[in-house]
Amino acid sequence: MIKTLVTGADGFIGSHLTEMLLAQGHSVRALSYYNSFNSWGWLDGIRHPNLEIVSGDVRDPHFCNHITAGVDTIFHLAALIAIPYSYQAPDSYVDTNVKGTLNICQAAKEKGVRRVLVTSTSEVYGTAQYVPIDESHPKQPQSPYSASKIGADAMALSFFNAFQLPVVIVRPFNTYGPRQSARAVIPTIITQIANGVREIKLGDLNPTRDFNFVKDTCRGFIELAGCDAAVGQEVNVSSNFEISVRDTLKLIARLMGAEVNFVEDAQRLRPGTSEVFRLWGDNSKIRTLVGFEPNYSIESGLRETIDWFLNPANLAQYKADIYNV
Repeated sequence: MIKTLVTGADGFIGSHLTEMLLAQGHSVRALSYYNSFNSWGWLDGIRHPNLEIVSGDVRDPHFCNHITAGVDTIFHLAALIAIPYSYQAPDSYVDTNVKGTLNICQAAKEKGVRRVLVTSTSEVYGTAQYVPIDESHPKQPQSPYSASKIGADAMALSFFNAFQLPVVIVRPFNTYGPRQSARAVIPTIITQIANGVREIKLGDLNPTRDFNFVKDTCRGFIELAGCDAAVGQEVNVSSNFEISVRDTLKLIARLMGAEVNFVEDAQRLRPGTSEVFRLWGDNSKIRTLVGFEPNYSIESGLRETIDWFLNPANLAQYKADIYNV
């Protein structure tokens, strides 16, 4: 039984990845961010004999050294990810995203971990200079968040180049699905409609995104973990399809049977030169490496996502009437 460590396991993607690994027979040590409420985030509802939940913080190098003991594979997802909050608290993004990645890589090096998968983001590319965006596209730090992730990716790759640490940079494009934070556009739209709102508050509707259902993203992580040829590589996990925020709103409204209007909310707008206007990911490399193809279309993924949010117990956990920074 392969022992894996998932950092950020209490979050949106991390909890889905933990469930998928357990379903495939892995033994998982899941890191939940320590808090005084004894909350394990989205792990609270998951129980499994092969699941070990630990609470702590990747900013602590001694703790990282402790939790990597006996681990074969690390999926490093722990990060601060909210772009608007990165404008307000950029220093915390460096501490968590860059130094946290450093701590995990250093611990993995000392413990002789077989494979380290570090989570990147399509935001490192900034607004597309050409499409579809492949892994050779220039990096453009258009927010403190994206700058911190560029730094984290570089830190991880430096451990590959300097110490032969078997690192893979996994770069998802705009993952969505059940449990996603309402700071993201798709949950923002769904929760407002589900709560009877007919004037949907959003930022700019013109940007395009390459949306990927969370189960496809997690499958990409797991398949890359077993691919020796991926070591030392940066690899997009994308659908090779783009859709505007406006058309996404229309599609969700149609699937939910709602007549809605858009209202621009100034506090949801990014600074002009910080907005990433176009993301469309080239998934040729991951197809070549592991034969990856998305199982979900945008419509089938949205249907599953909407069904989850329409469960009253799930919807009650979201504050649709306020803007989540």
